[in-house]
Amino acid sequence: MNNTEHMFKSVIVLLCTVTLFACEGNYRNIQQLNLTDGAPIAEGKNINLKYTDSGRVVTNLIAPLLHDYSNFKFPYQEFPEGIEVFFWNEKNEKSTVTSDYAIRYDQTNIVDLRDNVVLVTSDSLVLKAEQLYWDQKAKRVFTDQPYQIKFKDGSYNDGARFDSSEDFTNFLSRKNQGVQIIDQNKTDGN
Repeated sequence: MNNTEHMFKSVIVLLCTVTLFACEGNYRNIQQLNLTDGAPIAEGKNINLKYTDSGRVVTNLIAPLLHDYSNFKFPYQEFPEGIEVFFWNEKNEKSTVTSDYAIRYDQTNIVDLRDNVVLVTSDSLVLKAEQLYWDQKAKRVFTDQPYQIKFKDGSYNDGARFDSSEDFTNFLSRKNQGVQIIDQNKTDGN
């Protein structure tokens, strides 16, 4: 093999190596473009997720469409066509929540429910709002939008914003009006 052939093979190897690294760089650039073009990393249709605890179903989420944006720096899942979620407590009592749109943020564990939000608890409390936030870590629900709550006994509360524990045992409301039913026998000490 003469010097010209050796030099030619060296140039070919060098070009192949440069091409390989250039392709690798382009592949990474293409991946990065895919991460920033606004497209979800995955899409699911007719979602029916069940969460269990010790073999018992505690939550069932149903949604016609799920967009998974876990490829973003602030990852989230979007349910653009709404959700229906069923919850069962330790006594196997069922509560439900529905909305026309929902989004769940991974890093904060906050669920943002929007448009025609309806929450029905196992003890017949009915909450209606246009937007409701659920902080899964802190186990609280809140909104800064108008809402209406109807209680089992017929009392109700209409307000502009509230903050509550997720079981509604600790409820703070602002700018509200309503009707409270009081059992006279309980107030008289009988």
